Amino acid sequence: MFAREGSRVVVADGNPTLGTQTVDSIRASGGTAVFTEVDISQPLQVDGMVQTALEAYGRIDILLNAAGILQYGTVLETEPADWNRILTVNLTGTYLCCRAVIPSMVQQGRGSIINVASTTGAHDACARAAAYVSSKGGVTLLTRAMAIDHARQGIRVNAICPGPTDTPMLRRAMTPEQLQAFANTFPMGRLGRPDEIAKAALFLASEDASFITGSCLYVDGGQTAEV
Repeated sequence: MFAREGSRVVVADGNPTLGTQTVDSIRASGGTAVFTEVDISQPLQVDGMVQTALEAYGRIDILLNAAGILQYGTVLETEPADWNRILTVNLTGTYLCCRAVIPSMVQQGRGSIINVASTTGAHDACARAAAYVSSKGGVTLLTRAMAIDHARQGIRVNAICPGPTDTPMLRRAMTPEQLQAFANTFPMGRLGRPDEIAKAALFLASEDASFITGSCLYVDGGQTAEV
């Protein structure tokens, strides 16, 4: 969606097959994109991702932190290694990517960072997801902290808080029957679509959101209104 709007895109992902397919799709539609493989829990790989972007395009105007993993479990059911992995990818990875990109944005005097948090963690909690809820709650407050710290450097930092969205991650976590029953509990009676999240990110990255920073945009079909 960003490429269709004219952005030059760096697709950064831990899965080279899917990442390359995304780049090929963008290029086939006339857009500009490059791929870089990255594990965002690794600082050196994150630095390499940023270097790839700067070498390809000379500047970084937008950072979208959308990587995340989910595992269910109470505190007692969550092993320390699993806790650390979820927090490292979802929260520390967001911090590392922002830390690597902000110097370039400060130098050019502007930038927009969009972090993908979640309604679960930003607004409320849910059963048996202690590590995930903690990580996404952390992303929400990290977003606000960075918005305060970097506002006068021309950098806006916002978060999208999606409700349950029809993605491979959620489909791995639930059966189709569970997903449908879950969706039926929301005011709109359905899961979100990835393109609906992308449209929210596009808005927050654009000049239409020039006076918005430190905000959490709920894209959840009314879920949190009802909760």
